Amino acid sequence: MRPGRPRPARPRGRAAAVLLCLLAAFVASGCSDRAAPGAVQGKRTATPAAAKKPNIIFVLTDDLSWNLVAHMAQVQKMQRDGLTFDEFFMADSLCCTSRATILTGRYPHNTKVRTNFPPLGGYQVFKQNGGEQNAFGPALQKAGYRTAFLGKYMNGYQPDDKQGGARPYVPPGWSEWYVAGNGYPEYGYNLNENGRLVSYGHRPQDYLTDVLANKGTDFVRRAGGSSQPFFMEISTFAPHGPFVSAPRYAKSFPHLKAPRSPSFNEKDISDKPSWLRKHPKLGKGAIARIDEGFRDRVRMVQSVDDMIGRIRGELATLGIDRDTYVVFGSDNGFHMGEHRLAGGKMTAFDIDIHVPYIVTGPGVGAGRHVGEFAQNTDLAPTFLGMAGLPAPAGTDGRSLVPFLRGGKPAGWRQAALVEHVKPAPSPDDPDRQDSAPGAPTTYNAIRTGDALYVEYADGEHEYYDLKHDPDELRNIAAQLPEQRRRELSNQLYAFVHCSGDGCAAAGQTG
Repeated sequence: MRPGRPRPARPRGRAAAVLLCLLAAFVASGCSDRAAPGAVQGKRTATPAAAKKPNIIFVLTDDLSWNLVAHMAQVQKMQRDGLTFDEFFMADSLCCTSRATILTGRYPHNTKVRTNFPPLGGYQVFKQNGGEQNAFGPALQKAGYRTAFLGKYMNGYQPDDKQGGARPYVPPGWSEWYVAGNGYPEYGYNLNENGRLVSYGHRPQDYLTDVLANKGTDFVRRAGGSSQPFFMEISTFAPHGPFVSAPRYAKSFPHLKAPRSPSFNEKDISDKPSWLRKHPKLGKGAIARIDEGFRDRVRMVQSVDDMIGRIRGELATLGIDRDTYVVFGSDNGFHMGEHRLAGGKMTAFDIDIHVPYIVTGPGVGAGRHVGEFAQNTDLAPTFLGMAGLPAPAGTDGRSLVPFLRGGKPAGWRQAALVEHVKPAPSPDDPDRQDSAPGAPTTYNAIRTGDALYVEYADGEHEYYDLKHDPDELRNIAAQLPEQRRRELSNQLYAFVHCSGDGCAAAGQTG
């Protein structure tokens, strides 16, 4: 029992004994004359009840960086109540590629989803390459879970797509489905609600994050009273641009500014690769817009924080909070002013690839931190592991469940892979970089405990000694000893070409 919670009083008397026997589902020792009706004295006639599998709730945010957590009281409470993965990295800091990896446990080079739109990515590429069948949803549903997916699915998904049927399409593996297409403005969107298209307007109560909170809480209330375990992913569009907050928070944090880390509006970028060297220093107007955008992002996540509080509160009201894992995280980070970048993602810098992941639930100790490298490849096998299921063949990641229980799996990775294909420019891409030219060229990178090594497709390199330069200010690739460069390059090559169990070996450092 967790500290601070009163121990429930034990019922007394004959009626209580009957009740306890019923709750124990006629344990193998049987019940005596105080047993529940139908039990035979002195005989083991009852079969032990199988323990219910834990419920799982996954709250996935869009573009939420670590520097927003300081403004989220409910997320901080999750940290106090549970476990924080301090070194959690995205395999690509881009929405669709990250979500394909989250759903399948496979690196982008194996999902074949490399950008947000065809021909190199997007929902259709994910679907054509078997992503929906390889996702964790069908496996959980087959194992007896009631599954629900709410919010944002994949870039390119349209809620009115009928996929050849009479009703809007619902992918396999999901018992309940409440998913939008373009929900970024938070108003004026459609939801595919279990095969029925429902339109939402511009009233305050139509604010998408709040609608998802209502539907998520309702699902928990309905599913929580059942003997069937449930899994719910509630995937917000917040705090993705255009940074629209709920009306109740529109004027909050009036004087807040974006964090001024040492890399903010970096003084000297002459050592950086050519795509970044093109950026001039940010002027007063650009910095003012960054501060305004950061305030709006903080305002947006207040509604996400409210949602987490409501859902966890509902779990406690139903008495199933100790039987339910709650996982909070983001699909990628987001830079705002770091290294002179006005706003966006896609880089290999920590601000874009290093994201918060926090877990509460059964057996998870309060206030714990894990320093080992975790990636979004690990989420699918973790959800399956929570349900007592093995990861399917071809899964690149590994279950994080042993960490939740205080252990550490043997041979755990010591490095993270980051791989990124530069998307073709498109005015329809919600993940286009806000500053021109902005976007890095195609690259592969390896992040170790003390270094970041990047190889660009145009032949340029980056290397940062994170032990002495944690803000990634000094690119010393030109000074890197040739033997060390070859070691990193060889490991990166193995990582980029790994699949399944081979990815564990690729993640080991020499």
